[in-house]
Amino acid sequence: MKKATRVSFGEALAELGKRNNRIVTLDADLSSATMSGIFQKAFPQRHFNCGIAESNMIDMACGMSMMGLIPFCSTFAVFAGRCFENIRNGICYPQANVKLAFSHAGISVGEDGGTHQSIEDLALMRVLPGMTVLCPCDDSETKNAVTAAAEMEGPVYLRLARMATRSFGERAFEIGKGNILREGRHAVAFTCGIMVEACMDAAELLARDGIELSVVNLHTIKPMDTKLVRQLASTGAALFSVEEHSVIGGLGDAVRDALEPEGSHELIKIGIQDCFGQSGKPEAVLREYGLCADQIAATIRSKL
Repeated sequence: MKKATRVSFGEALAELGKRNNRIVTLDADLSSATMSGIFQKAFPQRHFNCGIAESNMIDMACGMSMMGLIPFCSTFAVFAGRCFENIRNGICYPQANVKLAFSHAGISVGEDGGTHQSIEDLALMRVLPGMTVLCPCDDSETKNAVTAAAEMEGPVYLRLARMATRSFGERAFEIGKGNILREGRHAVAFTCGIMVEACMDAAELLARDGIELSVVNLHTIKPMDTKLVRQLASTGAALFSVEEHSVIGGLGDAVRDALEPEGSHELIKIGIQDCFGQSGKPEAVLREYGLCADQIAATIRSKL
């Protein structure tokens, strides 16, 4: 069964709220979309609708964290830019224990169009000192990521999707440690979020041509699993990054940064090529930007 990671987030947070009464949620009038409304229904006294005022939401969360609470803030990922200065100076500068669970990331938001399709949020969050950046790919991983975020001390950004994806089963989750979901000797696809499913499907298509593709789920963008990235680069396989984000500043650049001290490794970045999204059905928008499984497979095949 397919499920959107935003739904998994809401379910996980409500379960966590039963075990930890320090958990509170704040939302910018979007709880029915971000799914923090699931927590709101279970714990109405611990949910705060801040209205369409993201900067106020962040400042309120900072104050709550200083009182010993563990606030989870939710809105759409594109609005990370609206409250960026508050995140920078209010959360990251003092290392406040605030968690940001921003949904509707990437171009798979679809019909909402380019104004609401966040292609820059990973870059914004990566650059902030002390910010942990997570982009889970399925139901199980999202629930584990929510728990891990609550248990660690300090700022966390969780990138969540509107589009439903299939599950890849239970597996170990540790912040900063990637997972090899499929092994192959010819090429490696470093990926995260909803692109994990696309890459797994691409690997099946390539296998028909005798091309073996490793699919590496880097659910933690920061801190990057540098050891795993370098280990796979040392095999001599062709290296690709695949992300539903601008190729500037996101997963691909994080992988490239990990590779830099190792010398010259070519990394081909598959993602949004320095442009905005546009309105359309999610699948159609993904196809427009070359992020469907058959297109990813074709790009990899053409570079080998």
